[in-house]
Amino acid sequence: MSFAETALANTKFMPFWLDSIDAPSAEPALNTDIDVDLLIVGGGFTGLWAAIQAKEADPERSVAIIEAGKVAHGASGRPGAIVSTSIMHGLSNAIRVFPDDLDELERLGHDNMDGFMKALEAYNIECDFEFGGELTVGIGNDCQSILQEEYALNKEHGHDVTLLDGPGIKEQINSPLFEGAVWSKKNSGTLHPAKLAWGLKAAALKLGVQLYENTPLVKITRSGTGLIASTPRAKVTAQKILLATNAFAAGHKRIKKRVVLVRDRIIATEPLTSQQLDSIGWQNRQGIYDTRTQMNYMRLTKDNRIIFGGRLGYFYGGNPDPAEDKTEKPFLRLAEAFARTFPQLSDVSFSHAWSGPIALTNRMAVHFQHYFDGDVIYAGGYSGFGVSASRFGARIGLAVLDRADIPETQMAFAVSEPGYIPPEPFRWLGAKITLYAMDTLDEKGGWRKPWISFVEKLGFPLT
Repeated sequence: MSFAETALANTKFMPFWLDSIDAPSAEPALNTDIDVDLLIVGGGFTGLWAAIQAKEADPERSVAIIEAGKVAHGASGRPGAIVSTSIMHGLSNAIRVFPDDLDELERLGHDNMDGFMKALEAYNIECDFEFGGELTVGIGNDCQSILQEEYALNKEHGHDVTLLDGPGIKEQINSPLFEGAVWSKKNSGTLHPAKLAWGLKAAALKLGVQLYENTPLVKITRSGTGLIASTPRAKVTAQKILLATNAFAAGHKRIKKRVVLVRDRIIATEPLTSQQLDSIGWQNRQGIYDTRTQMNYMRLTKDNRIIFGGRLGYFYGGNPDPAEDKTEKPFLRLAEAFARTFPQLSDVSFSHAWSGPIALTNRMAVHFQHYFDGDVIYAGGYSGFGVSASRFGARIGLAVLDRADIPETQMAFAVSEPGYIPPEPFRWLGAKITLYAMDTLDEKGGWRKPWISFVEKLGFPLT
């Protein structure tokens, strides 16, 4: 058998983060009608942060969350969980989408991270946070210009960054693929996302938020006394509703016209031995992204597993739970990429492999959609970098919903939406061609380059 087949032979096809005896029990489902000031649909990071911030601002405000499954069993329990000050999917993306607001977005991002860390302390949330920083590592002959540009951009905007050459990156992490790197050292690192979600859940409950798990939203209607959110067994009457449903796009059929459900795939190794750790270095334990078209990202866990992700996929109709993603097949190429990155770990095996939907838009970052005359707001569109940015998205989503008179709600990111995305079958066809082109562009080139260029002109930053 190949390395990939051997390493995946005894893998659990579920998120490593959720395979824990520390997981809290689910709150009861909603079985009786309730009346609240604010209903939040979705118990992931955005929904939990929104509930906490709403109660902090007004302890008397009645707030409820309904979650279709269990807290952290959506996107919040699956990511690589590399966190930073970015609120718009990275500095390069922020310049691409909102160049005129860059300085203010940078300030807001730093403020958000400060608030994030203060909340962890205030609510005593232990989530294995490590401030190792971020490494953007270069791969391939043309990576130096990309790294130079990334370094200059971060330096210009006040980030504490170091440009590493080939020998410099080898001192940080030993991979034959890495030709250099940009190391961003301040206010970024890694955490355990499920522990964060569970900690936010406990904080919300302590603040008096009503939380109902295993309670999917069926529909929203307007009534004379407010909005009616119907669930399978009961109804919620609310004055305002925040839809924190991200890639699942629950709440209104129009949401999906701006959001594509794309799948990200991740594998986790067994805990590395001291000898295996010594062979790769990584003593500063940074979160890492590479510069390839089909990007890989990686980080260490508290017990020294490597989390390694980055193979995107799409299923017709945006299927959120395809059976194929609970088999080794879609993870074989990811495991092969791991082997090329760390050939010295040829004896490693993978304990967990998982995938799940991310919300892809041509903005690549949070946006807000208005329904029912603005009394229902969708806050979503994270397709990475969302673990910390979701706190910001929740805060602005609440402000938009409450029509708060703050400068942020008048900024371009808050008053605009991403571009329209065609329906099926065009969505499926476009996704399949694009993902194949991304998988093979660096090795084969050819028609893939003009295709990727065409997709980028549509607003999707793929390189």
